[in-house]
Amino acid sequence: QVHVVESGGGLVQPGGSLRLSCAASGSIFSIGAMDWYRQAPGKQRELVAAISSGGSTSYADSVKGRFTISRDNAKNTVYLQMSALKPEDTAVYYCYVRRNGLGYWGQGTQVTVSS
Repeated sequence: QVHVVESGGGLVQPGGSLRLSCAASGSIFSIGAMDWYRQAPGKQRELVAAISSGGSTSYADSVKGRFTISRDNAKNTVYLQMSALKPEDTAVYYCYVRRNGLGYWGQGTQVTVSS
């Protein structure tokens, strides 16, 4: 069992920055890819960014050049640095951690971009 906890959400003005963190604990041996998803009100959950165990990254077109995903394997933590935030980035952001063919979700952290 893997326990996943996100943190770092909040209210930020358009154009601002925010850094999300996601820590995995429990049975963390052989953790694989770690992803960030988001879900806005009335919309489906969408993949924002992903990072493999080896550090390869991918991004949704809507966040390329503004968001950066990184991970610290020693801490079993993944980060999402968000810059140049837009109101349409407002959503609950979820972390998804893969291990041995299974996936584990966190509870989510709210990000609100508004003036």
